[in-house]
Amino acid sequence: MASRADNIASSLNLANFSKATELKNRIWFTIGALIVFRFLSFVPLPGVNPLILQDLYAQTRGGILDLFNTFSGGSLERMSLIALGVMPYITASIVVQLAASLHPSLMALKKEGEAGRKKLNQYTRYGTVLLCAVQGWFVASGLEAYGAQSGLQAVVAPGYMFRVGAVVSLIGGTMFLLWLGEQITSRGIGNGVSLIIMAGIVAQMPTFIANLFEGGRSGSVNSFVIVVLVVLIVAMILFICFMERAQRRLLIQYPKRATQRGMMQADRSHLPLKINTAGVIPPIFASSLLLLPLTITQFAGNSLSPDSKMGGFIITLNQYLAHGKPLYMALYAAGIIFFCFFYTAIVFNPEETSENLKKNGGFIPGIRPGKNTATYLDYVLTRITVIGAAYLTIVCVVPEYFLGQTGMHLMFMGGTSLLIVVNVTVDTITQIQSHLLAHQYGDLIKKAKLKGRLR
Repeated sequence: MASRADNIASSLNLANFSKATELKNRIWFTIGALIVFRFLSFVPLPGVNPLILQDLYAQTRGGILDLFNTFSGGSLERMSLIALGVMPYITASIVVQLAASLHPSLMALKKEGEAGRKKLNQYTRYGTVLLCAVQGWFVASGLEAYGAQSGLQAVVAPGYMFRVGAVVSLIGGTMFLLWLGEQITSRGIGNGVSLIIMAGIVAQMPTFIANLFEGGRSGSVNSFVIVVLVVLIVAMILFICFMERAQRRLLIQYPKRATQRGMMQADRSHLPLKINTAGVIPPIFASSLLLLPLTITQFAGNSLSPDSKMGGFIITLNQYLAHGKPLYMALYAAGIIFFCFFYTAIVFNPEETSENLKKNGGFIPGIRPGKNTATYLDYVLTRITVIGAAYLTIVCVVPEYFLGQTGMHLMFMGGTSLLIVVNVTVDTITQIQSHLLAHQYGDLIKKAKLKGRLR
């Protein structure tokens, strides 16, 4: 019966889609903004030869930068203006959120509401510019030495002018992406930054499919392996959808209230606690923290001689941190688990929830309101967060390990990529349904007011 009602509601929402003018404008704006993002990924940095860069990247593909390239929609491979993507912003936001949880003045600023949030966002932007400058300098330095051993030169005119121009261009590209993401969030549908990351991943999908079937045609990839990969991808998508919708529902009871017929009736409700409260944030945060130093060491290693002590150390470090290596897997898993608990603590506050329940007269059966309720909520949330962290770790780490061991550089089927695509898609569809529902209720209210005036 419930599923039938949901189907009827869905059909009503879809029937009203053609009438929802504001929603259509938001969707078209989002599509247009993502098209602009894709166009920018093909604009190369000034002073870079894109043809030589493409040949050099093909020779060195398969490293840690493949993940960065996937998140940026191939921008790193082409060394475009937005080659750094939004990862510096995500890294800066991690630092600011950690500082806001530890530093007293920033903690007080966080409690000031909208004004404090704007101030913290401003600090995040400053940090983004600083990280872009550091990463951009090492990227520009590495580009000048990129391909020196093979006799190819990716930079037309190496020197300080090129480095400064590259840093300014990369900072401008990243900050433009942030502005574009904010415009999508306010004037479009969904979270702008998440949609930009998802668009970059989905843009690599045709390349993934072409490489997979080309490998099957040439015989480098077994046909049975292709079938297994397709089945695994479908199974992972279904598993992610199931886990993202999984909840622990706590029964909330309210005092008995008198009804119109004079009878006493107790109201009941449920407090839904998602198994994965942190969503897709932990894998993105863990990836960005790994990509920040690895991008620097990868390009810094190109500018150093392999025979030197520092150059040999950086090359060895990059080898240990390659996909499928134990050190990379351990750091990635540790980052996911840490940010699962950290972000859940930021999103859900047991003490605040218990106080709200107490003010409204609600309580959990068998648990005293107030401090005991907060302790119980924290206990339940910790237990389900363990399950959520284990789920995210398995989904993100196991496919990466498989890809690293088999040597198949198909980053699109990585667990992190699939998790981001599925989560962002579900969130965007949910927002679209909310707009359709609001539009439907708005029409009903207008009709009710019109009938009231006619009477």
